[in-house]
Amino acid sequence: MDTIAPVPFSSARAYVLEARYEFLRLLRTPSFSLPCLLFPPVFYLLFGVLLGGKGGPAAAQYMLAGYGVFGVIGVALFGFGVTVAMDREQGLLTLKRAQPMPPGAYLVAKMAMALLFAAIILALLATLAAGVAGVQLSATQWIAWATTCLVGVLPFSALGLWLGTLVSGRGAPALINLIYLPMAFLSGLWVPLTMLPSVLQTIAPVWPAYYLAHIAQQAVGAGTGHPLGLHVAVLAAITAVFFVLARRRLVQ
Repeated sequence: MDTIAPVPFSSARAYVLEARYEFLRLLRTPSFSLPCLLFPPVFYLLFGVLLGGKGGPAAAQYMLAGYGVFGVIGVALFGFGVTVAMDREQGLLTLKRAQPMPPGAYLVAKMAMALLFAAIILALLATLAAGVAGVQLSATQWIAWATTCLVGVLPFSALGLWLGTLVSGRGAPALINLIYLPMAFLSGLWVPLTMLPSVLQTIAPVWPAYYLAHIAQQAVGAGTGHPLGLHVAVLAAITAVFFVLARRRLVQ
């Protein structure tokens, strides 16, 4: 009787499979995939193109930066925050620790999932910006904008990961929305900060999205000359701090 030879363990294959299944899991979850993939391009089309049409391509260019950041932040916060909270509540994290898989595969898979969703959102926004809104950017500007937004997934994934360790699966969406939506508005992602009251403009730097938005705006040529080094340093510090905080809670 022939015997089936066991498949040799491959850590690289474990990472790839975990990332694939995590992406498919959330792609097949309409409550996550539909809002994350559709809201940024629909809002951009409505507010950046139709209602903001009087500002012409310049306004659409500015809003492209804001809604790109808005889209990737949503994927990072909900992709990490809600799913980690649900996995903790259902005991899935304990099950994964007992499996013979690399310890970092769980987080790497979620990061890969967030980057894939973010790339789809950016592709949709770029299509609307170039095909409908008349935005004309150089190849360098398109690459800088996309790279900025994709790298920007990191700090908000760390924030979402930490939030996911604080509450239950049922409470996570409410908590994240209480942070996500006010942060998007008060960071100038939906409307320019100059249109907000001076008090709100003053406190805008307390929001992490404020720093990523300025980098994205400068990438598309709509920035105001803010020091990029400061924004990058703040986002790097946010990534490190919230990852450490989340790790402490996950190992408890």
